[in-house]
Amino acid sequence: MKWYPSAEDLYFFDQGKLKDAYRLFGSHLIKDENGKIIATRFTVYAPNAVAVKLICSYNNFEGWKHELTKINDYGVWSIEIPENLEWNIYKYEVYTQDGRVLYKADPYAHFSEVRPANASKVYDIDGYQWNDDVWQYTKPKPYDKPILIYEMHLGSWRRRYGEFIKYNEIVEQLIDYLEEHNFTHVEFLPIYEHPLDDSWGYQGTGFFAATSRYGVPKDLMYLIDRLHQAGIGVLIDWVLGHINRDEHGLYFFDGTPLYEIDDPYQRENVVWGTANLDFSKGPTKSFMLSALAFWVKYFHVDGFRIDAVSNLDYHHGNPNDGVNQPAIDFLKQLSYELFSIDDRLLFIAEDSSAHPGVTKPVNAGGIGFNYKWNMGFMNDTLSYYKKDPIYRKWHHHNITFGSTYAFSEQFVLPYSHDEVVHGKGSMLTKMPGDYFQKFANYRNLLTLWMTFPGKKLLFMGQEFAHFAEWNVNRELDWNLLDFPAHNQFQRYFIDLTSVYKHHPEFYEMDQDPKTFEWIDADNARQSIYSYIRWGENSHSVVVLNMTPNVYHEYEIGVPFEGEYEEILNSDKGIYYGSDQYNGLPLKTIKEPRHKFNQHIKVKIGPLTGMILKYRKKGIK
Repeated sequence: MKWYPSAEDLYFFDQGKLKDAYRLFGSHLIKDENGKIIATRFTVYAPNAVAVKLICSYNNFEGWKHELTKINDYGVWSIEIPENLEWNIYKYEVYTQDGRVLYKADPYAHFSEVRPANASKVYDIDGYQWNDDVWQYTKPKPYDKPILIYEMHLGSWRRRYGEFIKYNEIVEQLIDYLEEHNFTHVEFLPIYEHPLDDSWGYQGTGFFAATSRYGVPKDLMYLIDRLHQAGIGVLIDWVLGHINRDEHGLYFFDGTPLYEIDDPYQRENVVWGTANLDFSKGPTKSFMLSALAFWVKYFHVDGFRIDAVSNLDYHHGNPNDGVNQPAIDFLKQLSYELFSIDDRLLFIAEDSSAHPGVTKPVNAGGIGFNYKWNMGFMNDTLSYYKKDPIYRKWHHHNITFGSTYAFSEQFVLPYSHDEVVHGKGSMLTKMPGDYFQKFANYRNLLTLWMTFPGKKLLFMGQEFAHFAEWNVNRELDWNLLDFPAHNQFQRYFIDLTSVYKHHPEFYEMDQDPKTFEWIDADNARQSIYSYIRWGENSHSVVVLNMTPNVYHEYEIGVPFEGEYEEILNSDKGIYYGSDQYNGLPLKTIKEPRHKFNQHIKVKIGPLTGMILKYRKKGIK
């Protein structure tokens, strides 16, 4: 009996509301009641094609042997072959109305050949036995929890003899590393199928396929399963608004801009060499909605970072080209659908525009993300820290300005891959001064980053002060850990993340303005900042010295009598510092300073960040 998609499915697909279109399209292995594969069905959407044929290893890539039938007026083509064609390589031979023949990979395929080959492969996506039930049922909503994201590119984190390590072979090493450094989540740069290594995954062709570079899809499922068992969430980077123009991909799939914007000016993204998708088209919306829902269902991912949201807010990311309302409407729809699947997901916007309400719920007039990258914080802090300390007093506002908008959205504070490529150098080499000062400045910067309101994201390698900027074609320079400066920096990072993770004032209610208070935001002359992070039942004082000057009895006003214990100091010798720190708890002195009725006297080392924890008077 010939298979036909239901009228209801086709209606919702055409309306852009079908969130499991992968059920209709792609290659499917048909099984009998005993689970034996008895046939393989291929189905594709190509409404403007004259004919569609299947070329595969089974038919010796001769399309005339297996021509698909157009089974309805929607433009759905299908064929069922009574054979088990698992692992067969295949493409669609698409005949266009203007007489061309296109050779297209399957947009809904679950697996592909290893690049530079680009055909799809028949793959049984079902059947993996998950063991992450504890995680799936008990993981909390993220808002009042520590979130520390390790952004990584799987192919250049580590390699074996210059070659990629497989998903299932990196498991133990990656889990141990993430746990040691207190990361709560790992975010993979795009790991769906893409043809070019140098694109880092951002120009995808197989949005339903885990890239074959690192193994088969079930190997990735195993990696995510084990990460979940270790209590580590998994996010993936996702390009939503545009596609690449490779001939075998989605671009002009049936000879027409099937998924893209029709107008050439609005469609062609010259800067990136890509094509912008048209989210006024129902099939485009159903395609992308189904792709993200597929990764949640089949790979158990815990969220997405959506790339280049400004390109979705406005055409070409430029307000002068007009608001991209269909794309904004789709983001709202996507938010609703994803959170209806799992309301604990992270749905993060990388948005460099000032479009309002990005992280407000849709029903409150927002777009519906629950977090947004704080690009302003990233730009302001890096601009400040790059400057020689002698000039910083003239740019004091670069640090204080961030507090004026820190609570306008729900933010993630990112130091991402974008900041350590294309001649920008690494985070360490951005810092001014000699070798010692570069490390001191960088420890200071990370202290600010870790204690400022917002969740955290750091790109791989920066946790041990990678010296060279990131190179996608080789692994990180792990040999740097043989040098004391890098090894001791890594120790500081681990201790800093431990403070963040175990002291609730740094993550509880961190979108509430009441959790952050300046003690002294105006000491531009000495370039010293001090502020309080308030928790529900605790608070800490953070002090940042942005110059090489040392102060032995610097006075800081504090809110309560008692003692303040220095729980972390970036200048300690064990961190490659000069060892100017406060060893004993600091007792408050009952004399007013900085709007408070008491103060403490602290020793502040050069280019130092310190964290002081309050302890009530009389409590040991």
